[in-house]
Amino acid sequence: MSAAVRLRSTVSQAVGGLPRRFWWLWTSTLVNRLGGFVVTFLALYLTGDRGFSPAYAGLVASLFGLGSAIAAVGGGVLADRWGRRPTLLAAQLGTAVSTAALGFCQDRVAIAVTAFLVGLASNASRPAISAIIADLVPAEHRVRAYSLNYWAINIGFGVSAAVAGLIAAHGYLALFLIDAASTLACAVVVFVRVPESRPESRPESRPEQRPAGAAAAGAVAAEPPAGLGTVFRDGRFMALVAVNLLLAVVAQQGSTTLAVDMGLAGISAARYGLVIGLNGVLIVLLQLPLTRAMEGRSRTGLLVASSLLTGWGFGLTALAGGSAGFYAATVAVWTIGEIMAAPTMMGLVAELSPARARGRYQGVYSLSWSLASFVGPAAGGYLLEHAGGRAVWGACAVFGTVAAGAFLLLGRRPAPAAAPAAAGTPAAADRAADTVAAEPAASTAGA
Repeated sequence: MSAAVRLRSTVSQAVGGLPRRFWWLWTSTLVNRLGGFVVTFLALYLTGDRGFSPAYAGLVASLFGLGSAIAAVGGGVLADRWGRRPTLLAAQLGTAVSTAALGFCQDRVAIAVTAFLVGLASNASRPAISAIIADLVPAEHRVRAYSLNYWAINIGFGVSAAVAGLIAAHGYLALFLIDAASTLACAVVVFVRVPESRPESRPESRPEQRPAGAAAAGAVAAEPPAGLGTVFRDGRFMALVAVNLLLAVVAQQGSTTLAVDMGLAGISAARYGLVIGLNGVLIVLLQLPLTRAMEGRSRTGLLVASSLLTGWGFGLTALAGGSAGFYAATVAVWTIGEIMAAPTMMGLVAELSPARARGRYQGVYSLSWSLASFVGPAAGGYLLEHAGGRAVWGACAVFGTVAAGAFLLLGRRPAPAAAPAAAGTPAAADRAADTVAAEPAASTAGA
């Protein structure tokens, strides 16, 4: 078989068999991330261009994270009650306006408040997007769909990070305005091409319109309502969220503390953009082949390995000194951990989520990332300023090791038995897979 034939076969298996509406959502994500400059360069903008201290930059990033934390739960509830599409559109419009406004802010308080609003608006879209994918894509293809969506995010991130460093050399305002424009373009794609997917709002007369994984048209309606209390009482799911919080705190250092640390080491904004852009480039190149390589592997093993690679990848940063090449090598290590963890975790969350509460479950999972974006930058900035880089990166290695041990413990716990009343419902079908058990990961190849 020729290389061209093998390549076509690989691409076909990776992207085939997914609904057209998923691809429009994928396109909107790509458009948005191609212009996603602000969060990546916010810390460097505040310390390098505006002259604020690392501690203040960490505070602003933490306020952004606080807004994101509030939006994670609120956006999830709105996605279930109000609908996925209107929640997504409102979040994107709010993000565009607040991002543009942030570029014009001069006062310290105004910058902090507006950064909070940007976090509030931008993260409200996250549960809606994840819920739409779970609504549209059958369970056997969800890990692949989440992997492809994550791939789009990082195609945009890799391009935007590299380009943004060059744009920033001529002034940061353009970064804010282009970011806002790309978010508006994303909203236009959603408005024109992505219909509402909430299961109870979709026609049941056409089989292709039924919720993914439903055994019958009325199965979703048979599910009991699930509020936030139901989510927080789901012990196995909340344990998964807690472990993810540890890893998310580590991952947050890549877009905040790492930028400041490299700046203090005398590395320019343009070079930082190229180094951090390697994260996106590697994900673009490796996400699909590594996802295929993970098929049939133990979920516990994948999550343990990804935790160690993430934690110790950041830990190696302590040895970088002023070498941009060494910084790039550490980025490569924790990026591989990220590639392994992202689709596996998202697939697990979708499996654990009842169809009528997907927004809430995705919101609470997103809350772990939002809390990390609140705690992580502040803690990283404080440690960097008062204890030095070695303390920051050593803590990352410890957190990664603790997360790996926690995944091992979760993998040894037996999965709870499904309630008899839930048999035959989408929730029962989705929850049939063990959360983090040492089972093979869901196949990501197209059937």
